[in-house]
Amino acid sequence: MGAGQALAGSAPAHAIAMNGEPALPADFDHFPYADPEAPKGGAITYCVVGSFDNLNPFILKSMRTTARGVIDTIFGNLVFEPLMRRNDAEPFSLYGLLAESVEMDEERSYAEFHLNPDARWSDGKPVTPEDVIFTYETFAEKGRPPYSTRMDRIEEIEKTGARSVRFIFNEKADREFPLIVAMTPVIPAHGFDRETFNQSTLKPVIGSGPYTIETVKPGERIVFKRDPDYWGADVPSMRGFANYDRITIDYFLNGNAQFEAFKAGNCSAYAGAIYTGLGPNEVARDFDFPAVHNGDVALESFETKIPPVVLGFVFNTRREKFTDPRVRRALSMLYDFGWVNANLYNGKYRRTLSYWQGSELSALGRPAGPIEKKLLEPYADKVLPSVMDGTYGKDADKAHGIERETLREAFSMLKEAGYALDGNMLKDPQGRPFTFEILLVSSEQERFATVFQRMLRKLGIAVSLRMLDDSQMQQRKQRFEFDMIIAPVGFSGSLSPGAEQIGRWGSASADVEGSFNLAGVADPAVDAMIEAMLNAREAEIYVAAVRALDRLLMSGAYLVPLQHNTQKWIAYWNYLEHPETAPLNGYDLSTWWRKPE
Repeated sequence: MGAGQALAGSAPAHAIAMNGEPALPADFDHFPYADPEAPKGGAITYCVVGSFDNLNPFILKSMRTTARGVIDTIFGNLVFEPLMRRNDAEPFSLYGLLAESVEMDEERSYAEFHLNPDARWSDGKPVTPEDVIFTYETFAEKGRPPYSTRMDRIEEIEKTGARSVRFIFNEKADREFPLIVAMTPVIPAHGFDRETFNQSTLKPVIGSGPYTIETVKPGERIVFKRDPDYWGADVPSMRGFANYDRITIDYFLNGNAQFEAFKAGNCSAYAGAIYTGLGPNEVARDFDFPAVHNGDVALESFETKIPPVVLGFVFNTRREKFTDPRVRRALSMLYDFGWVNANLYNGKYRRTLSYWQGSELSALGRPAGPIEKKLLEPYADKVLPSVMDGTYGKDADKAHGIERETLREAFSMLKEAGYALDGNMLKDPQGRPFTFEILLVSSEQERFATVFQRMLRKLGIAVSLRMLDDSQMQQRKQRFEFDMIIAPVGFSGSLSPGAEQIGRWGSASADVEGSFNLAGVADPAVDAMIEAMLNAREAEIYVAAVRALDRLLMSGAYLVPLQHNTQKWIAYWNYLEHPETAPLNGYDLSTWWRKPE
C-alpha cells in the first residue's frame, strides 16, 4: 500500500514525503547511497575546530560548544535517533527508524507513530511512548530553539497503545510539521532529570543510537564506541551506516592546526573546518605534500545536486546602521566578486545570489509567474523590479572589478538614505561617521573581508576587522553581538525548504537567543511566504512560494553573498572507502568504512 493512501488515514505507512510520494517502496532494503555489504570494524578520527563543554545538544547553555557527533549533520546521529530518518537521495522523505510506521489523515491534523518493537536504549530498556512524550514536554520546558517551540503547534500527545503515540496538531501547525516531529531526536525518560535538564553535562548520556560515549576529555576529544547490541543494525534505513567500531573526534584551536594534524595522519579525512567541502583552489594550493604524491592521501570531488550553501557577510539588522534596506543594498553592490574569483579562485567559482541557486526553486533569472505575483501583491514595495522581472544579477559572474558606475549607483542609494560625504568620511543622517566591524575566524574570511573593506573605503566607510577564536565567535553569534560576520545560512542547501526557514528568517526567531536568524529578519512579508510554502499542497504552489521567498530575501539584502562551486572536494587517507553511489549533497561520511586490514 502506498504512502499516498496512508495520508488518507487508511493504513500506517512505512514512509512520508513532504510533497508527492516517497521514492522507496515498503520493502526497500537500504538507502541508495549506502552499501549494506560494507565491512564493519576499525576506527576513524575526525578533527574539528573549536571546543566542547557539554554532551546535551538540546539545551541553550553551551549550545554552540556541545560535543560533535551526539547528534550531527556531518558525522551522523551517533547517540540520539529520531522516529524516522531522512533519505538524502530524494528531496524530503522520511523512513522508519524508532517508529516502524506512521499514519496521518489527509489534512495532516494528526500523526500516529508506531514504535519498532525492537527499539532499545543503550542500557537495554525499550523505547516507549512515554519516552516520546517525555521528550517533548522536557524540550518545551527546558530545551533550546527550535526544540523548545515545537509544543506550540501540538494540541496533545497521547499514548494510544503499548507501542503507539499520537500527536494532535493545532491551528499553528503546517503540512511539514508532522515530518519535523518525525525527525526530532527522542531521549529516554529514565536517562534525564527534567529539573536539571537545562544544565550542561559531561556525563555520558544514554541514547538509542549505534554508538555509546566511551571517553570524554573536555575541549579536546570525545570517543564513541560501537554498541555491540545496537538494536537498529538491520533496520533498512540504517543498513550500510555506522561502519566503524570506534569514532574519535579531536578538537583544534584553528584551521591551520587541524590541517597540519590531517597531514601528519592524525585525522582520517579533511574537508575544511566544518567538513562542508574543499574548494578547487584549496585543493590546488594545499595538497602538495608527500602523502598525496605517494597515494596515501586521496583527493576526490563529488558533484552536488542541491542548492549551494549560501555564505556571506551577514548584516545584523538589529543595529540601527543596518535597518534601512537601501543601505544594505548599496553595500551589497561593493563586494568585488570578479576580483576574488580571478585572483583567489582562478575563475572557477560562481557568484551566489539566490538562496536556492541552480534549482527549480530559485527565482534567479526567472520573471515572477502568476502565483508568485498574487502571493507578493500585498508586499509589492518589498521586491526590487529587477528581482521581480528576473534580470537581477544577470552579469554577476563576469570577471571584472567594481566599475565607477557601480560605485556611483551605490553612493546614490546611500545619499537617498540620508548619508553624505564630509571630506573623505561618509556620515549618517545624524552626522555620525559610518563605521562598522566585521568579526572573523579564519585567514580565508580575512581575505574576503579585506577585499570588501578596500572597496567600502572608496565611499568613505571605515570598516575594522577583528579576528576571534571559534568559541568567542560562537558566543557572539548566540547573543547577536556583532555588526557583521561571515557565516553560512545553514550547513547545507535544500531542495525541500521547510520549517527551518522560520529559524533562519522568521520574525518569531529574530530575537530568540541562540536562533539561526543571525540577520535579525523580522518582516511580515517573509513570514507570509514561509507560511504559504509550509501550507502548499500542490507542487506548483510550493515552488511559487519558495521563489517568492527567494525574491524577498534577495531584495532585502540581509547578507552580502559570496561565491560557490558545485564540486565538493574531500581529502582522506586511503584506508577509507566509500559507496559508489552518492547522495544529492555529494557524500555522506556516515556511510564510509575502513578497509579491512
